[in-house]
Amino acid sequence: MPNQPILVLNGPNLNLLGQREPEVYGHATLADVEELCRTTADGLGHEIEFRQSNAEHQLIDWIHAARHGAAAIVINPAALTHTSVALLDALMAYEGPVIEVHISNVHKREAFRHHSYVSGRADAVIVGCGVNGYALALRQAAHLLG
Repeated sequence: MPNQPILVLNGPNLNLLGQREPEVYGHATLADVEELCRTTADGLGHEIEFRQSNAEHQLIDWIHAARHGAAAIVINPAALTHTSVALLDALMAYEGPVIEVHISNVHKREAFRHHSYVSGRADAVIVGCGVNGYALALRQAAHLLG
């Protein structure tokens, strides 16, 4: 899948980055994250499709479409990380690399955030690196794609 883009998916409430809990998530906006991802991917010789939804079914539909349209998936499932078996099932049907990313260190937060359904499918998990975690995730995806 060398000519296909890397799909960067963002889950619920990430549209509020820079506004919601800046002490946890920082001051970067989702537009800043998209710019970082585009710049990083370009430097790696890849294109991205960058998307965000507050709707679980929309994320699942995008993952289904990625089966034939994306070289890899970088996903920040946000709160769905800890609740969505359906998201895990969709990712299990995808054959390319999957990198899970979280802006905050979920292991230093509430106990319910310590479990991730998505990690059961992810080829790598990046937590606690702020929005730079997206750049790291894209680098790892490109590495896995060869």
